[in-house]
Amino acid sequence: MKRRRVRVSALLITAAALALAAGCASSGGAANATGLEKTDLNVAVVPALDSAGFFVALYQNLFRAQGLNVHFFPATSSETVIADQVAGKYDITGGNYVSYIQAQQRGEASLDIIAEGSVMGAGAQGLYTMPDSPVRDLADLKGRTIAINAPRNILYLLAASVLAEHGISPGSVRFISDVPFPSMPGELKAGAIGAAVLPEPFASGAEEGVGAVPLVDLNQGATTAFPIQGYVVTKQWAERYPHTLAAFYRALEEGQQIADTSRAAVEDAMVDLPAPFGVSRQTAAVMAVDSYPVSNGPAGTVDTIRLERVVHVMQQFIGFGSFNLGSMLMNGG
Repeated sequence: MKRRRVRVSALLITAAALALAAGCASSGGAANATGLEKTDLNVAVVPALDSAGFFVALYQNLFRAQGLNVHFFPATSSETVIADQVAGKYDITGGNYVSYIQAQQRGEASLDIIAEGSVMGAGAQGLYTMPDSPVRDLADLKGRTIAINAPRNILYLLAASVLAEHGISPGSVRFISDVPFPSMPGELKAGAIGAAVLPEPFASGAEEGVGAVPLVDLNQGATTAFPIQGYVVTKQWAERYPHTLAAFYRALEEGQQIADTSRAAVEDAMVDLPAPFGVSRQTAAVMAVDSYPVSNGPAGTVDTIRLERVVHVMQQFIGFGSFNLGSMLMNGG
């Protein structure tokens, strides 16, 4: 009788353990079947209008709704964070396509574009000077300096394209790189630079803060409605964290959708940026805005025809060689 009681107890313990395991599989265990390989993500993104979809997702807690704890790190440019991303410091980064493509071609990184970030709108990127500057038109830039945030990146490409279309050799102008956007208005006011390439909201911020004036809108000619920014991961990271990537992508796409349809949400995101990147409510109300592409597929679904434009203009204006964009596409575009 004693032996039977022990056997019954053992069976009850086994059944309880099985029930507990089943309960975990149906609740918390969903994370094992379809869920997140990691929940804390370090994400470096350029804090500008091009990243509005990301910031909408961040500030409206869309990442958190997907079970992700996203730690935002401001990036001067995608060029400045690629090495750290390859080293594992950042899980995901967002910035200009030109720097990502250059790093891929040089073998400095093996990246996948997981989502498009922005397509330039009228007035969203421009060359700015001061009202008392001797630079009155593009021709006056010959022999003078133009500040950009990273060497030979998207802003260089846009400025070089517009200069060339107006008969001015980009080589006749000296580009000073690695100038953070918040520092450019002060450099303009001090006369340390002839002009600055500024995206929104920094452009409108410079107008409000130091009285900077637009010299030319870069949304013209070969760079009209040009793709500016995307989000990337390393191929190794994508293979290791597929469910985490899918969750991040879902939240980002929701943020992109909101940003593309709600100017108010974009304005809120730019106001909420941490100092020194955030702008006043007054500046946000007058800034130009981009468009924010949204795909109807999984992570990595992008418009390849649109992105090929970047490669073509790079080849035209920065001596870029042949490049297989497919090497950066997860799903063939």
